[in-house]
Amino acid sequence: MPVATQDRSLGELLKELSTETSDLLRKEVELAKTEFSEKASRVGGDVGAIAMGGAMALAGGLALMLAAVYGLTALLDTFLPLGVAVWLAPLIIGGVLVLLGYGRIKKAMDDLKNTSLAPRQTTQSLQENKQWLKAKIQS
Repeated sequence: MPVATQDRSLGELLKELSTETSDLLRKEVELAKTEFSEKASRVGGDVGAIAMGGAMALAGGLALMLAAVYGLTALLDTFLPLGVAVWLAPLIIGGVLVLLGYGRIKKAMDDLKNTSLAPRQTTQSLQENKQWLKAKIQS
């Protein structure tokens, strides 16, 4: 049978408050660790996506550049002098590849900017615990 608050000594109440507060703080630290780990994992994924976008842009540029440059050079040669087509074709191909890679990198950077590392759940929980502690002390 639980002892009524009026029947317990001040020492017992303080001991109970100390134990509950200690347990609560331990749980809050665990929550903060978990929340930070989740957010760090998401940021790591975005950083990986940035690297992958850069690598894809480079690999795509290297793999397709020669064939595309030759093809575009041949096409431009029908409208322009060969001397112009030889430098204009790589310029056009390179510009397209840079734009595609930039699009991937920009998307991943935007995702990183929208990711907050602040432990929101922990902050909210600490506010609730503050209210609980005030109520516990006042009763």
